[in-house]
Amino acid sequence: MFLRTFEPENRLVARGLETEWEKRLRDLAAAKAGLERRERQRPRLLSEEEKKKIRSLSSDLHKVWTAPTTTDRDRKELLRTLLEEVIITVNRSERCAHMTLRWKGSALTEIDLSLPRMKPHGLHTDEDTISLLRRLAVHYPDDVIAGILNRQGRKTASGERFTANQVGSLRRYRNIPRYEPPATPPTGEVVPIRTAAEILGIYPSTIHRWLNDGFIAGEQVTSGAPWQIRLTDELRARFVEQTPPGHLPMVDATRKLGVSRQTVLQRVKRGDLEAVLVTRGRRKGLRIKVVDSELGLFQE
Repeated sequence: MFLRTFEPENRLVARGLETEWEKRLRDLAAAKAGLERRERQRPRLLSEEEKKKIRSLSSDLHKVWTAPTTTDRDRKELLRTLLEEVIITVNRSERCAHMTLRWKGSALTEIDLSLPRMKPHGLHTDEDTISLLRRLAVHYPDDVIAGILNRQGRKTASGERFTANQVGSLRRYRNIPRYEPPATPPTGEVVPIRTAAEILGIYPSTIHRWLNDGFIAGEQVTSGAPWQIRLTDELRARFVEQTPPGHLPMVDATRKLGVSRQTVLQRVKRGDLEAVLVTRGRRKGLRIKVVDSELGLFQE
C-alpha cells in the first residue's frame, strides 16, 4: 500500500530527469557543432614543406611580383605586409611630391615625383542628346533635327542653340549617317499608335518599346506630338501568330551566336538579323532568325 502511494511521484521524478538529460544532450551536440565550426574557421597550420616553399619565394620578390599568376590584389596584400607607413608631401607650386616609404624593420625609401599638369576636360555633348540625334537622323534632315532639339530646350556643348551646321558637325563627329530621303514615296497608311496596335493585335506598350529599341520607325510632326506608325507590308510581316522556321527565342539566339543580348539587338537594328514578334500562344515574344552560317563574336 505504501509503494502504490508514491509510484506516481517516482514517475514524475523519472520524467523530469529524462527531460533534463535530453536537454543536456542537445547542449552537448550544439557545443560540438560550434567547436567543429570554429575548427574549420581556424587558419590551417602550414606544413614544413609549405613553409620552405614560401621562404624560397621570399628570396626573389621580383619574380613573385612579375609572375603572370600574381594579381593586382596579391600585389596590394604584399605591399601591406611589407610597408609600415607611407608619407606623401605635395608641393603644388612646383608640381612635385616627396614620398617616404617606411618598411617593416624601420628601413626608409625616399622618392621624388613630378606631378602632371592638370588639363581641362574638353566640352562634350551629353549622351542623351547624342542618342536622340542618332534616332532622329534616320527620319529627318539636319535643319529639322536642330528645330526639334531647340524646342526640347537642349543646348550644344558650349551652351548655345542648335543650328543645322552644328547638328551636321556633331553627326559627322559621332559617325552618324545623314538622312537620305527615299527615292520613291513611302507606302502604307499612317495611323496613331493605338490604332496600329489594334490592327496588329498587340498592346500599345509593345509598339512604344519597339520604337525605343529602334526595331520599327515612327513619324512625329514635332517634338511632343503623338507618334504615328506607317503600316507597310514589311511591318505587318514582323508580327506573326506562330514562330517561323529557323527563328529562335532571344536566350537560344544569344547562346547559338555566342554573343550578348545587346549585341543581338544591335544586329537586328542594323538589319544584319531578321526578327519577328510572336503575338499568340503561351510563348509570345521576340524571335530571331539564326542560320548555321552565323558566326559568334569570337569565332573565326
